[in-house]
Amino acid sequence: MFTLAHLSDPHLPMPAARSLDLLGKRVTGYLNWWRHRVHLHVPEALAGIVADIKAQRPDHIALTGDLVNVSLPDEFVRASKWLAEFGGPDGITVIPGNHDVYVATAWDEALGLWGAYMAGDGKPPAADFQIFPTLRRRGPVALVGLNSGVPKPPFFATGTLGEWQIAAAGKLLADLGRQGLCRVVLIHHPPLTTEKHFKRLTDAAAFQTMIRQVGCELILHGHNHRSEVARIDGPAGPVPVIGVTSASAAPGSKYGRARYHLIHIERDATAWRLKVDVRALRSDGAGCEPDGQFVFRSAASGVVG
Repeated sequence: MFTLAHLSDPHLPMPAARSLDLLGKRVTGYLNWWRHRVHLHVPEALAGIVADIKAQRPDHIALTGDLVNVSLPDEFVRASKWLAEFGGPDGITVIPGNHDVYVATAWDEALGLWGAYMAGDGKPPAADFQIFPTLRRRGPVALVGLNSGVPKPPFFATGTLGEWQIAAAGKLLADLGRQGLCRVVLIHHPPLTTEKHFKRLTDAAAFQTMIRQVGCELILHGHNHRSEVARIDGPAGPVPVIGVTSASAAPGSKYGRARYHLIHIERDATAWRLKVDVRALRSDGAGCEPDGQFVFRSAASGVVG
């Protein structure tokens, strides 16, 4: 059995910023943090989630974006240090979220600081967004990382993959399917056509068309700050699409308690069995506890039961 831990949207604490750093879109996000979001995302909750993940000793960890808030230079430095304390790049796969590309930044001073956590197997640390889709193979599991984060105008949190990335992901997933691997797609924005206009993946329909053609076994996302399950039609049946609550959600916040998911993956004679254990921060903040479970059975290219 292979165990994958999935967490998302840690939204690490916001550092103080200079006035010059807040020109443009950043100013609205910065003010919103200190007025509202600082009470929704707390470091104590995130510390409890991380401690529980380490205690569970999963085979790998997937982090689907939004480590930072408004893409300040100091945020990327802090997030780089936090990642290093969490674990090494061989054991953690990171993809960007919309807050990680809140505004255009110099790669080497921003996302490049996490380049080793985003790079595919055998590749040097990521040097730009052109590395996506990425591939990491861990045992029987193929992790396919996508980037939906693109700088957007103020008050928009939408994401976009682009035609080239969707086409490249389709070819990669088809090849991995022929190899009989359990294909897990990592994406920040939910790839659904039912999302709110200002938060949606703008090319979700094109992504779904690709999945209907080539399939995969599981899609993991963040962005909505809630644990939720949806499905996209695949060539052999619906593919589960699973979102996770923010890993730093404060107890009693509108998102509920901070959560992460432990996904147990094993194969029998005819299908993949995916058991998703939801782990939630205890109400007293002292560790995590079970908070539900989902079970899926997936054939070579889709869910069958």
